[in-house]
Amino acid sequence: MSKRRVVITGLGCITALGESPEKMYEGVCAGSSGISPIESFDTSEFTVKFGGEVKGFDIKNYIDHRQGKRMDRFTQMAMASATQAVKDSGLDFGNEDRERVGVMVGSGIGGLQEIEDQHQRLLSKGPKKVSPFTVPKLMGNAASGCISIHYNLGGPNLCIVTACASASHAMGEAYYNIITGRSDCMITGGSEAALTPVGLASFCSLKSLSTRNDSPKTASRPFDETRDGFVFSEGAGILVFEEYEHAKKRGANIYCEFLGYGATGDGYHITAPIPDGSGAGRAMKIALKDAQVDPEKIDYVNAHGTSTELNDIAESIALKDVFGDHAYKFAVSSSKGSLGHLLGASGAVELIATSLAIKNSVIMPTANLEKVDAMCDTKIDYVPKEARDGRINFAISNSLGFGGHNCCLVVGKV
Repeated sequence: MSKRRVVITGLGCITALGESPEKMYEGVCAGSSGISPIESFDTSEFTVKFGGEVKGFDIKNYIDHRQGKRMDRFTQMAMASATQAVKDSGLDFGNEDRERVGVMVGSGIGGLQEIEDQHQRLLSKGPKKVSPFTVPKLMGNAASGCISIHYNLGGPNLCIVTACASASHAMGEAYYNIITGRSDCMITGGSEAALTPVGLASFCSLKSLSTRNDSPKTASRPFDETRDGFVFSEGAGILVFEEYEHAKKRGANIYCEFLGYGATGDGYHITAPIPDGSGAGRAMKIALKDAQVDPEKIDYVNAHGTSTELNDIAESIALKDVFGDHAYKFAVSSSKGSLGHLLGASGAVELIATSLAIKNSVIMPTANLEKVDAMCDTKIDYVPKEARDGRINFAISNSLGFGGHNCCLVVGKV
């Protein structure tokens, strides 16, 4: 029995670079930065005062205001992105078997803002004043559930929680749902809105963030020898996956084909990657085998590239282990130089960017990369600062999460 093919037909995202895939992609290609001082709360006592904050976002621009008020910000961003992606796909669910359409959206943290808000309400006004919407808003599966309810979909409805690999694992599992014949279409991706006082304070205490308060826009600098930590961001990315013949029959616009998925665990440390990158390397090997793509056919790698010392080195080592000399022949870049790190949403936004790179034959740069760290290998082409034209037939996108979660996705031109 031949393997069912899966294609990407719809894109939607909310990021600090704009509220559409086009604005996000154009910003990344231009080497622009969405990083700025945080305005949503007072950061005067924080060691880090900036992040990838989405300014001016209003859920009323996407769905009914009353419906939106019953959602945490991470669900609102997922819902907004989903409406973009579904519209972009051209799907009319009135013409579909809704039981064959599912939703799978990941989030690393879920409704942290709601938890903080209601905790303050509990302390100041007592338990009887805690909102009855608290649990529906804070739960990590709220985004997936609300999207499914909004479109009245009866297919698989799941949430994946694997820290910064959440969205990528969600998309990989969505792909499996289609190739195994359980679904014809999946709305999938990730969302995160943990840029809150507790969220920021926690990562500050962990000492994993860049402290370049004097230059926020240059703070995220993956693979650069002067990097000093990642930049905390928020946002969402949602994609529509379809079985190829289903998409072809309705004349859908196809961005690219989703070819393979690999997932592994480091079994090493709760926050640090295994130093030799072997977990990430195995995920790449599994994904390439699943895609039936020869490693030497890969033209581009959208790296996890967090701008932290340990991650960037481990991922670089993994690339050399998997690809050998070919690691010096393809382009590698990290969208996080422009976007910062969207935690559980990062993999989805980065796959959207990779899909558009394939569609437009433009290789995205690594923003702020001035001088490659020798430990990351100066012979690898990290595409510093400027985009370039280049046909991409096959690409991979990596996501690595706290807890030792590794995920690799393979996509290609149709």
